Amino acid sequence: MTSLSLSQGLDIAQAAMASGKTHGFKPLTVAVLDAGGHIVVVLRDDNSSLLRPEIAVGKAWGVLGMGFGGRELARRAEKTPQFFSALSDMSGGRMVPVQGGVIVRNASGAILGSVGISGDTSANDEICAIAGIEAAGLIADAG
Repeated sequence: MTSLSLSQGLDIAQAAMASGKTHGFKPLTVAVLDAGGHIVVVLRDDNSSLLRPEIAVGKAWGVLGMGFGGRELARRAEKTPQFFSALSDMSGGRMVPVQGGVIVRNASGAILGSVGISGDTSANDEICAIAGIEAAGLIADAG
């Protein structure tokens, strides 16, 4: 397996949304991308605000494009803001370099895709992404 199926994407997204509800987080939007950066599924919670799908996809797309999780992406963006400004320009503004973007790996470490969540704090978004990935029996790499 080298990419995420629709079934796996739905499992991840639904488990991530359930995690947010269990924790009492604000309404979330979850985006799951395959290894090629294509959208597998986007789920938007009731009352999730207007730009959340774009932010969630941006978190997922950024970590997938760089090959490491959102925590590391945020650390690097803080240290080299000019580089990340250039990356943002090169990617057409598609990168959101903060927590809440998590790489999805299989047991052998291969990248299958990524998850991005937006709606609560970035740290809480990440908690839900990890919960969704692990519920699907896959490995979360948050950086």
